[in-house]
Amino acid sequence: MLSFSIKRLLVAIPTMLIIIAMAFFLMRAAPGSPFDSERAMSAEIRQLIIEHYGFDKPLFVQFLDYLKGLFILDLGPSLVYKDQSVAEIIGSGFPVSIVLGFSALTLAIFIGVPLGLTAALNHNQTTDYSIMAIAMAGICIPTFVTGPLLSLVVGVYLGWLPTAGLDLGKMTIDTMLLPVITLSLPQIAIISRLVRASAIEVLNSNFVRTARAKGLPEIAVLTRHALRASILPLVSYIGPACAALITGSVVIENVFQLPGIGRNFVTSALQRDYPVVMAVVVLYASLIIILNLIADLLYAVLDPKVTYE
Repeated sequence: MLSFSIKRLLVAIPTMLIIIAMAFFLMRAAPGSPFDSERAMSAEIRQLIIEHYGFDKPLFVQFLDYLKGLFILDLGPSLVYKDQSVAEIIGSGFPVSIVLGFSALTLAIFIGVPLGLTAALNHNQTTDYSIMAIAMAGICIPTFVTGPLLSLVVGVYLGWLPTAGLDLGKMTIDTMLLPVITLSLPQIAIISRLVRASAIEVLNSNFVRTARAKGLPEIAVLTRHALRASILPLVSYIGPACAALITGSVVIENVFQLPGIGRNFVTSALQRDYPVVMAVVVLYASLIIILNLIADLLYAVLDPKVTYE
């Protein structure tokens, strides 16, 4: 398993280089400049700023300079926020996004897995149809619809929960509940459908029939045998889902005014703050690679038939 992990990490190096190169050159190809503003700027001052940030160099030289800085973990300065570095901007938004993402994923697993198992145990019955109908609605309705609706009904009309803002120093359940629920709803729907499909196949397999034939209680059959095999597809899905949730949801963070990575990413992209956008892309790609590797290793632990020799 160690050799498999090393090979995957070695393969990840050219993958990361391709992702970084694509993001770098696409950002530079987009119209606009981080130095475009409503205030008029003389040509001399503009040229001095361009030379200061190295934008007067050939594009390929700029790319090599960025790779050198990335190699020593220097993300560079923000081009828009003059008093902040990119590391400070990412560092301030990452705690918000990681708390929001992990909370949403945890809620989705604890609700989605039981719903999927319940639907599988009641296959082609009213309970199954009801759960899958709700799950389909959760997948189809985007978060930019459910977020404002929950904020309007629960926060404004009923006044039960705050609708915006998150103070990391005073993080409470009521400030987290609405954004976490909104972010977790599509994940609950997807996880329940994954678990249902896998559980139906597992419950009809020979080893489950054998366990039942031996006289094991139904709860023992489900927990000791069926559940472990049913969550295998879920393990593969959680890797990229976890990375997407941790790096922040653009819609959720904007709807609920959360200072996370997703909101910083959108603001920086609109203002052509290249270093911040690149830092978020690198962070997201790194998380995808690492979490997918962890998911593959967990898959081998849960399924003895899978080996990486």
